[in-house]
Amino acid sequence: MINWFPGHMHSARQQIAEAMPKIDLVIEVLDARLPMASSNPLLAEMRGVKPCIKVLNKNDLADPEVTGEWVRFFESRGKGMKALAINATRKAELTRLVRLSRSLVPHRGGPGKPLRIMIVGIPNVGKSTLINTLCGRKIAKVGDKPAITRSAQQVDLRNGILLFDTPGVLAPNLEDQRGAMCLAATGAIGDNAMDHERIAAFTGDFLLERYPQQLIERYRLKELPQNGELLIEQVGRRRGCLMAGGVVDRQRAAEIVLHDLQAGRLGRISMESLADTGTE
Repeated sequence: MINWFPGHMHSARQQIAEAMPKIDLVIEVLDARLPMASSNPLLAEMRGVKPCIKVLNKNDLADPEVTGEWVRFFESRGKGMKALAINATRKAELTRLVRLSRSLVPHRGGPGKPLRIMIVGIPNVGKSTLINTLCGRKIAKVGDKPAITRSAQQVDLRNGILLFDTPGVLAPNLEDQRGAMCLAATGAIGDNAMDHERIAAFTGDFLLERYPQQLIERYRLKELPQNGELLIEQVGRRRGCLMAGGVVDRQRAAEIVLHDLQAGRLGRISMESLADTGTE
């Protein structure tokens, strides 16, 4: 069972709750490849009736058809809820986010009344990248490891918008183990909390079912293996991950599969559809 909740995340949750009364709008950054698993179930309770924008980041890595379904789903959740699929590294796309934010809180953003926006999200969904792109310079730390941001900070964009950044915070109990496996596969969970071979086998099973052609093209497979375990074996042999006696180094092969997924080398893949989460 995957259960990862670093100690600093407890204080992050408290910081969010304490700052919320001073906030006009919440932007929750999600991973477009798994919008439900990468959401924080505690956030809805903490934000109450404040307007919220669900930002489906890394949309360039996700299946565009599935992403469109998720945007429509979130848009249907109520008047105060909006959704936007973006790549946070592209400043032109964030112009749409700023425009949408202003439209949701039209009475803020003038002299002496900045639009106060809190940006939240679980680790490694791209909060810091989004903030840096909005600012046009490096304000927040960015990395490919989860839990980079460790303390809250305020950023004045000098355009009538004040950003409140928060540490990445993950739900303390990952009851949905399928979602937890997807989070691990996409890099949102620390390496020390996951079994790479198990996660890669799960990922392989999923890809064989949903995106078999991408596997054939990436690994030049002549035929598809029956399951994820055998996929790891084939990838290991094709990539030379061999130990003494020609035995496949399954750890190395598993890491290749997971890194390829995380870097988008397998194509645009969504790990979670509406049907997977029972939200159709």
